[in-house]
Amino acid sequence: MRYEPALDLDALEAIDTHVHVEIDAAGHCSLPDRLLEASSAYFRAGERTSSIDAIAEGYRARRMAAVVFTVDAETQLGHPAISSEEIAAAAARHNDVLIPFGSVDPRTGAAAALRARRLVEEHGVRGFKFHPTVQGFDPSQPEFAPLWAVLAELRVPALFHTGQNGIGAGLPGGAGLKLRYSNPLLLDDVAAEHPDLTIVFAHPSVPWQEEANSIALHKSNVWIDLSGWSPRYFPESLVRLAGRQLQDRVLFATDFPLLTPEKWLHAFGALPIPDEVRPKILKHNAARLLGLA
Repeated sequence: MRYEPALDLDALEAIDTHVHVEIDAAGHCSLPDRLLEASSAYFRAGERTSSIDAIAEGYRARRMAAVVFTVDAETQLGHPAISSEEIAAAAARHNDVLIPFGSVDPRTGAAAALRARRLVEEHGVRGFKFHPTVQGFDPSQPEFAPLWAVLAELRVPALFHTGQNGIGAGLPGGAGLKLRYSNPLLLDDVAAEHPDLTIVFAHPSVPWQEEANSIALHKSNVWIDLSGWSPRYFPESLVRLAGRQLQDRVLFATDFPLLTPEKWLHAFGALPIPDEVRPKILKHNAARLLGLA
């Protein structure tokens, strides 16, 4: 079944643009046990393995939609990924509240670009999620340019983890995962060389927030999602730009199940964001990004 959206935007209060699927229908988890346990301790997370059907039910009850995805890091982790095709099929069953993103392993070379094309054309995914640290790659390297060119051609956004990383945190050597791959300056190269590719920086990019701010101000194809942190801890510079110069390219996003919409929205309500900007961040910007409006 190919995904086609059936969202009633007028009935939705928000679109959460960053929701992880961490278990598939067969009970296979997205991360090896060691990394899942360490990240749960780092984030002080509760339930991490809600089924995609349960995710849909939860967001439907909240009158919200959710962008759902996994991360394919099989080359780096030696752990099979959850199927993006399965996620797209499940989203098709819940197309009133779910929007599927795909994930491909960039280190598989030409196969990644071919699979990305199939995921869009045959399964209807609306974008792609990448985690350079967990996937173990430098997105600015020329070998990955063909993948970015395909995504630009398909007119789907690429969502990249940026900044500090909780996966591997607290383990010796961070389980071998390299934080520098998530420096947004590497994505400045990608944004410059692929101006037709829409790039979303996931999370406050600490310790590189000022770099992320500068890139987003400089390049109109760069957006920022506000996931992974309670808004009470957002850097002041990000809050200021979200309410002003970047108000049309900033997105409500939680990082569920690590952070719930309720906790995020409660803290967001206390930020000095103009009232007229809040609906953009919560829903309207995402609707434009995803081609829903």
